[in-house]
Amino acid sequence: MTTPPRTPSAPPTRRHILGAGGALLLATLWPTPRGRAQVAPRPQQGMLVEGAQGAFAPNAYIRIAADNRITLILPNVEMGQGIYTSSVMLIAEELGIDMAQVDIEAAPPGAGAEITGGSTSVMTEWLPLRQAGAAARSMLVQAAATHWQAKPEECSTRSAIITHVPTGRTLPFGAVAAQAAALPIPKNPPLKDPATYTLLGHSQHRIDSTIKVQGRAVFGMDVQVPGQKIGTVAACPVEGGTLAGMDRQAALAIRGVQAVLVNEQNNTVCVVADHYWAARKGLRALKPQWHNGPNAHVTTQTIYDQLHQGLSGPAIVANTKADAPGVIARAHATHTATYQQPLLAHAPMEPINCTAHVRPDGCDVWTGTQIADRALDTAAELTGLPKDKIAIHCQYIGGGFGRRLEHEYVTQCVQFARQVPYPLKIIWSREEDLTRDRYRPAYVDQMTAALDDKGYITALTHRIVGPAVVARWDPAELTKDGYDEDLSVATVITPYSYPAYRLEFARREAPGITTAWWRGVGGTRGLFVVEGFIDELAHRAGVDPVAYRRAMLAHNPRALAVLDKVAQAVGWNTPLPPGRARGVAVQFAFGSYMASIAEVEMPEPDNVIIHRVTAVVDCGRVLNPDQVISQIEGGLIFGFSAALYNEITLEGGRVQQNNFNTWRIMRMNEAPRKIDVLLMPSAEDPGGIGEVGTAAAAPVLANAMAAAQGRRYRTLPLLSPRNNAADGKEHG
Repeated sequence: MTTPPRTPSAPPTRRHILGAGGALLLATLWPTPRGRAQVAPRPQQGMLVEGAQGAFAPNAYIRIAADNRITLILPNVEMGQGIYTSSVMLIAEELGIDMAQVDIEAAPPGAGAEITGGSTSVMTEWLPLRQAGAAARSMLVQAAATHWQAKPEECSTRSAIITHVPTGRTLPFGAVAAQAAALPIPKNPPLKDPATYTLLGHSQHRIDSTIKVQGRAVFGMDVQVPGQKIGTVAACPVEGGTLAGMDRQAALAIRGVQAVLVNEQNNTVCVVADHYWAARKGLRALKPQWHNGPNAHVTTQTIYDQLHQGLSGPAIVANTKADAPGVIARAHATHTATYQQPLLAHAPMEPINCTAHVRPDGCDVWTGTQIADRALDTAAELTGLPKDKIAIHCQYIGGGFGRRLEHEYVTQCVQFARQVPYPLKIIWSREEDLTRDRYRPAYVDQMTAALDDKGYITALTHRIVGPAVVARWDPAELTKDGYDEDLSVATVITPYSYPAYRLEFARREAPGITTAWWRGVGGTRGLFVVEGFIDELAHRAGVDPVAYRRAMLAHNPRALAVLDKVAQAVGWNTPLPPGRARGVAVQFAFGSYMASIAEVEMPEPDNVIIHRVTAVVDCGRVLNPDQVISQIEGGLIFGFSAALYNEITLEGGRVQQNNFNTWRIMRMNEAPRKIDVLLMPSAEDPGGIGEVGTAAAAPVLANAMAAAQGRRYRTLPLLSPRNNAADGKEHG
């Protein structure tokens, strides 16, 4: 098993689905009809507009009007990761404009909109968006050169102005927009030399920072449509349950309540009112009763028992190299460990919401979604309208983490909106958002290593037991033998190499819940297991954990470089103050390499003080250094919160965590005292970054805590009583 090339050759995976955006971007590089309304008054920078028009529209992403107004139509959605800024930088660098000159629009479904997830946005946009900008620049320059009767190579672009360098003559883009529009579109426009970049590779302020600080950014929750009413919903707290009864008249008696709607297809109720608090009071008064249905017996233990049973018996052989079981049977020594990971909620700050207006002649949907095409599909299916009569208005998202790769809330909103003549906004309460989430699956992993006389791996077997999320999310992407390739990330696809290897997958779908993608997906899941196990083997061999990994990375210069750099940055071999310990983790996921070291102190077994975290990142060419650093910092804290505290539990089929008092979030005083993120220079194509920090959090913290406590942590959350009750040999 070796580090794969930049684009691993493997059967299609969810990451390939998301990554397929590159092909679609190229396919939509050329003009596409948009059929939108008139341009709205020019907003301040960072505000989303719709219906951008212009005399010059060379491709799906650029509109330039005669008044020099420039609108960029961006293919991925902004949910806090800074992708709007990166996308603008890519186009603006090649086009020759300033970021402050740009209005932005979210691409609608079918006209360039992409799935946003899997840390793939920059990877898929890196080439196509630069090509889009370069093609537009070439056409504008040609139009200006023709006007001047000059040579195009004598012209340059900057700040949306074309300059004829020998004479100093200038023209704004808008002055030649109509003439440029008549020119043929170059298929292979020349791209700028990276050495000349003035935007890419340099830290830039995020284009949406000002409007967010000032509270002017429009998230899904903020949508105001004339005549709209507000609804809040409730579904049976046990999945599969049905509506048994309700007090409709009591709800209608609440001042401001307009209607009580029932969706018989999924046994959901919606109380509609003039404002949210009236709707919420109405829902309380409604007092829906439920038949709990077939999942009323499900508990957390039911799920874990099923997973542990899968450690024996039949399984899919998902990946194999040489005869790992045979090597283990003849080995000098072996080591086995079992790891357990819990169900997790997404819990974004902005709970689920959607606004829909269904009319006989059309349908408008306003929502934050990571997958606009599916929102369009479900609206078309439910209304029976042709897709060109449906408009999906993509909004800023207050946190996605994979939750808005789902679209059942759009389905729910449209189903309710069909029952009323006015626009309807549904807002889930925090309780509904947590107890009816689609959860990161629970998994159990067991690894066995054959070891040589120095304690190094000669063969490795790895069995994963848990759901195949892709089987529900996109069944066509499940391999023919039933394997979900996302599980290979950070398990098969690692920086390490083993002489013999065997990965098995025993599929077990959790009863009573729906599972879904969660920030870091396979990378977050796999790294906790693999890096924890590598650390165990290093300690068993009596070898320093950094030195042990260095020996396994001799063939992998990029991984070795980040490990050496982080060890040097923290002074790995220097003594620590009494009571402190360090842990290390190395990863290759989302096309990026990172090594991280955490320094912790544990005054008591259930009290962790994270003094310092240092990360060295090689994510290929860096577009916006500040953005990469902030994503690693935020991802680490998000991941630490989950690693230490978070677990969704069920009793009687009902999720027990229903708000932030029971779903623990890391507090400011618990966050690392210091986080240092160092970026490695690279000329490689960019890798992903949005989930890299989250994936590192659990393994680096678990390894540091193990060093501090002298025992292993194989169960998440790390402060779970199951860890404290275990003996350090077979937690979970």
